[in-house]
Amino acid sequence: MISDTDSSRTITRPDTAAGPRAVPRLAHNGPVNAFAPTGPTDPPDPSDPSDPSGAAEPLNDPLAAFTALRAPEATALLTELRSYDPAQELATATRLRRSHPAALVSAALGQARLRQRAVAKFGAEDAYRMFFTPNGVEQATRTSVATYRAGRFAAAGVRSVADLCCGIGGDAIALARAGISVLAVDRDPLTAEVARANAAALGLDALIEVRCADVTEIDTAAYDAVFVDPARRGGRGRIFDPEAYSPPLSWATGAALKAPRAALKIAPGIPHEAVPAQAEAEWISDGGDVKEAVLWFGEGFAAGSYRATLLPAGATLSAPAALPAPPVGPVGRYLYEPDGAVIRAHLVADIVGRSGGRLIDETIAYVTSDEPYDSPYTSAYEITDRLPFNMKKLKALLRERKVGVLTVKKRGSAVEPEELRRKMKLQGPNTATVFLTRVAGAPTMLIGHPVRPEMP
Repeated sequence: MISDTDSSRTITRPDTAAGPRAVPRLAHNGPVNAFAPTGPTDPPDPSDPSDPSGAAEPLNDPLAAFTALRAPEATALLTELRSYDPAQELATATRLRRSHPAALVSAALGQARLRQRAVAKFGAEDAYRMFFTPNGVEQATRTSVATYRAGRFAAAGVRSVADLCCGIGGDAIALARAGISVLAVDRDPLTAEVARANAAALGLDALIEVRCADVTEIDTAAYDAVFVDPARRGGRGRIFDPEAYSPPLSWATGAALKAPRAALKIAPGIPHEAVPAQAEAEWISDGGDVKEAVLWFGEGFAAGSYRATLLPAGATLSAPAALPAPPVGPVGRYLYEPDGAVIRAHLVADIVGRSGGRLIDETIAYVTSDEPYDSPYTSAYEITDRLPFNMKKLKALLRERKVGVLTVKKRGSAVEPEELRRKMKLQGPNTATVFLTRVAGAPTMLIGHPVRPEMP
């Protein structure tokens, strides 16, 4: 099996398929942190008429806190906090409490921090109009991925979707912007309220109906498609067993098979043997990072096939079934590193065939050839040196080449890039890339540089 779990770093010199089964009623669709105010707080003063919390402390309740954040006073606060520096939070909080209730200031600061985090996924224009919970930011789909997925639904003729386990509404927003009407469902009352507020904030509430309910009790018969995004995090972090998702993959598969079309969002590390036979399995990367896998069901999707999609370009590589093992051979002049989505989808053999190349090791996802090969699915490197693994020899070679900036890529090696950095003592104006890997089972170092496309 080809390894797909290793990493790469750039370091510089110091100056530089189970069937459906019954599941118990779910307590909630996924863990959602309470919308608890964070940051410096003062105890409420029941005698202070300017403190809206009073003796009952209503802002200590997550839903009450969220409702308060939608009031005009809070809207103005959030606008003021759009570009505040979290490092100056104490000073900011002290200043704002002179004219606003302490609990409201605390809640607004917490929301401002979440909006700043959300910019990476939603973009500034949307993030600063939306509302978030801590888990909502963490678990929400990146807008580019949600938009791509909504586009596949729209291209298949889908005009209505039941979005089960909708979270804060990121996928519902993308679906609505594709012209699809959405029923967005989440069991958690706060999460459902946040999703409802986001639909309104972005002017999409006419297309998005939000319902707080148990997804296992929703009748989806009236909808063209079902989308399920099970919770894949628990109290101890990420959940890797698909049957430990909430709801389990088996339940989600059953719901998908009842619908004309469906998509299930799952973790990209799902074992291929866990993919239902009725599904088309797609792995999606964005900017080189694998973000998720999607199981597609129904008319317009190819059951049993595998697909890798690279965003933002939208390039897609697919195979109707699992591919045979590719050939293995010696390292040639060029080395190709497939995108992570290609590796996860087990489509490296397709790259081998297209490039006329071979693997350097039957367990390593590096492709080599003697002729250049240009592809959106790989990063290409020209190899100048091949050495048995030896730190001293590598250090001497880098010193001789006056390499001060070194990109370290590892696949099939236990050496950490930080360890390499301590030992190399890089100096010089030149750059290089080193691959710590195995060739025909032997620990090997390959040194080279990226192949840059020729300018027209």
